[in-house]
Amino acid sequence: MTERTEFESAYKEIFPFWNRIPDTDKDYICQNSYTVAYSKGSNIHDGSECSGVILVRSGSLRLYMMSDEGKDITLYRLHRGDMCMLSASCVLETITFDVFVGVEEDSVCYVISGAAFAAAAKRNPDIKIFALETAVSRFSDVMWVMQQILFMSMDKRLAIFLSDESARLGSDTIKLTHGQIALYMGSAREVVSRMLKYFSSEGIVEVSRGGIKILDKKRLRKLTV
Repeated sequence: MTERTEFESAYKEIFPFWNRIPDTDKDYICQNSYTVAYSKGSNIHDGSECSGVILVRSGSLRLYMMSDEGKDITLYRLHRGDMCMLSASCVLETITFDVFVGVEEDSVCYVISGAAFAAAAKRNPDIKIFALETAVSRFSDVMWVMQQILFMSMDKRLAIFLSDESARLGSDTIKLTHGQIALYMGSAREVVSRMLKYFSSEGIVEVSRGGIKILDKKRLRKLTV
């Protein structure tokens, strides 16, 4: 019961199926859950195994794909309250491509054993449906990233990134380096720096060592359209 007490409050919030599954499966999922602290810069999933279902309690993770030449593309980032289902290939057996998960800042996560989650899903269709719906939602995020990289101009892509990041943080100041922004956007640092310099010359942002401060939200939003 100790395990269930520790994890259940979080799972009640995250899992819409929680109150519809038997107590035995609630106990089973909680007993196969554990808390892990990950250090910034480490990799926690390399696509070659079923790492389990990851729920971020604090910190930030990055999901990305990598080419044979070592070039990577950020698919999306996970923050507090977000969940990663693509790291549990044993739950979603149709995932046939490698997804990598890196730690962007010191993070604490709940991890549910992939095998245990898959076993519970076989007994409870609600869990299986939730897993599929979550994966479909994330694939929509991935397609949005691909659309930006393939079809959008760099100024529009950067404006979208800065607007989204500002909304997520609830702040006009974005404390990221040019290199980090380039990594998240799948671009080169030099390209990001050049575009930020242009935005700065137009009075849209202010660039400093502390990050990027948005000065003119209205003009920045116009660039996203």
